[in-house]
Amino acid sequence: MARTKNELELLEEGLRDFDRSLPMSLLKAREAVMREFLPSLRSHQLSPEQWRVIRALVQEDGLELAEISLRCFLLAPSLSRISQNLEKRNIVERKNVDSDQRRSKLFLTKEGRKLFETLAPESEQQYLEIANKFGEEKLDTLYELLSDLVNVLNKP
Repeated sequence: MARTKNELELLEEGLRDFDRSLPMSLLKAREAVMREFLPSLRSHQLSPEQWRVIRALVQEDGLELAEISLRCFLLAPSLSRISQNLEKRNIVERKNVDSDQRRSKLFLTKEGRKLFETLAPESEQQYLEIANKFGEEKLDTLYELLSDLVNVLNKP
């Protein structure tokens, strides 16, 4: 259904400027940050999503796929593809849960730990460069504000 000029003007007046919308601002910030990390990830043939899975397993090894999906903000089909790729590369291994053979957990392999130990200092260097460019205090404030935003929006 075609809108009249008046309807479009009213719609536009009721919305904030596109570049000032929160989702767009967050997406632009994410893209700018990821540009800092992508070269290092690509040099190790990893996607950002694969790196998130590895980092989650470093923090707590032996996670079920559903838990990884929640922690890494990955949809189940995407996580399935990611885990299969990481398994083929011997970065993770899948083991059945003893109490329920239908469920499985992912664990980092020795190769996966070596990869993490290689990439972690590179990643930390990127964090330092971002902090140097943006400012340590501003970065800390940004973390706090983003955490507050998530907490407020996730309250029932």
